[in-house]
Amino acid sequence: MAELYADEDFSHPVVEQLRRLGHDVLTAQEAGQADQGLADEDVLAFGVSQRRAVVTFNRRHFIELHRRLPSHGGIIVCTRDPDVVALASRIDQAIASRSALSDQLVRINRPQ
Repeated sequence: MAELYADEDFSHPVVEQLRRLGHDVLTAQEAGQADQGLADEDVLAFGVSQRRAVVTFNRRHFIELHRRLPSHGGIIVCTRDPDVVALASRIDQAIASRSALSDQLVRINRPQ
């Protein structure tokens, strides 16, 4: 299973579901990185330092970061979904189909 770093805006109920699916998820709050106004680059750098892929709802900024800084531990950008079980399942399925997350940009979209 994947080692993930959930930024401070990411949904804690989704984190809990990902943990139930067997993923090792560290949150910004647990890491003492929340409420500090960290730049997205610093969030990504922290994920890299912890050897974790960043999971975020901040799609626009992290897609741009992937373009500018293509070497990282992985970035998973998600569309918000009130169905946290379904969102966690989509994330799980998307990352299970990859041999590694390093340097990958994974887009998780809510179905229409």
